[in-house]
Amino acid sequence: MTQKYTILFDLDGTLVDTAPDLMNAHNHVMKKYGYPTKSTNEIRNLIGQGAGALIGRSIWGQAKKEFHSVEDKKIKDQMSKDFVSFYGKNIINESTLIEGVSEFLRWCKAKNISMAVCTNKQEHLAVDLLKKIKIYDYFEYVAGSNTFDYCKPDPRHLTSVIEILDGNLKKSLMIGDSETDANCAKAASIPVILLENGYTEKNTNEIYHNHLIKDFIGIEKIVSTYLKDWFNFFYYY
Repeated sequence: MTQKYTILFDLDGTLVDTAPDLMNAHNHVMKKYGYPTKSTNEIRNLIGQGAGALIGRSIWGQAKKEFHSVEDKKIKDQMSKDFVSFYGKNIINESTLIEGVSEFLRWCKAKNISMAVCTNKQEHLAVDLLKKIKIYDYFEYVAGSNTFDYCKPDPRHLTSVIEILDGNLKKSLMIGDSETDANCAKAASIPVILLENGYTEKNTNEIYHNHLIKDFIGIEKIVSTYLKDWFNFFYYY
């Protein structure tokens, strides 16, 4: 019986550098409501809990913290809607694939590895981005922040997808870029490969990980060790 391997990917900062387009959407809303804008690097630090959390942490949270003036829930909701609307229309203006992603996805497909995306981005935005950047067809499932009643760092965001794919926790791997991804994988008891310069406030060296990589170039060597270990485990046991 052929064993099935599963690799789960985060999206923002892992597969795609989305910070420039997220920054543009963020700054569009902040300008509209009269609040300060942020740089791309500042936006990267705010996406560590998922692109969806950027709305609350920066647009709403920052405005309330700095100006103590956004108290009306209707204004908060409208700012969030404006962000999603603008971002959805400009989702791939400046976003680019992380180096080596295309080659690695092709390698995984050739190895018959099941692949899925587990992101805290809203599902429809994640699917749209993946399609427009032309890697959607590699994935068997896309789970966003609103796919289930829970999302990362809840480990069920990963384990539910593995179950849907008829996979096995002992034959699964997570690739992400933030503390949220790492903690989620750790709680799910699956190994995690972490990108060095991810969307997170904390230094990646201080975040739990099994492997730390700069980009996807050469990652096949790391994943191959897991494929070998998985084969040996299930062959002998």
